[in-house]
Amino acid sequence: MNRLIVLLAALAGLWVSPFAFAGSCEPVSADEALSAEQMRHAAQTSNDFDTMEKIFSPDLVYVHSSSVVDTKQSYIDSMRSGAVVYKVMTQTNVEVRTFGCIAILTGNGKYDVRVNGKDLTVPLRFHSVWKKSDGALQYVSWQSTRIP
Repeated sequence: MNRLIVLLAALAGLWVSPFAFAGSCEPVSADEALSAEQMRHAAQTSNDFDTMEKIFSPDLVYVHSSSVVDTKQSYIDSMRSGAVVYKVMTQTNVEVRTFGCIAILTGNGKYDVRVNGKDLTVPLRFHSVWKKSDGALQYVSWQSTRIP
């Protein structure tokens, strides 16, 4: 009987352990999320790669309006190489919904960007997702759709 109890306890520990190491989850406010989004825009339009490295989550999933998907590293590398240059990033009609440590921003955007030497103005509808843990916000996901 003791072996069965030890085995069940060990199995329970294996089931719980992934959640124990997931990091803290701290409540995020709408104002914090909006400030973080503005910081991201400032970093991207000024090529502040140190700030991007700090605030972009290692698991960032960035889905462009073209359906191309970037990781944190491929996204930053595209800007670092000069293939993508964000000139102006404007968001309007932004709504923020918070769910504990997660904030989802939804709105419209107009992005003046140079892609492979070609200037574009891209109107978008977007979701931007932030997570607060260990006292800091991390940019975890983006998805956008072009507005015709």
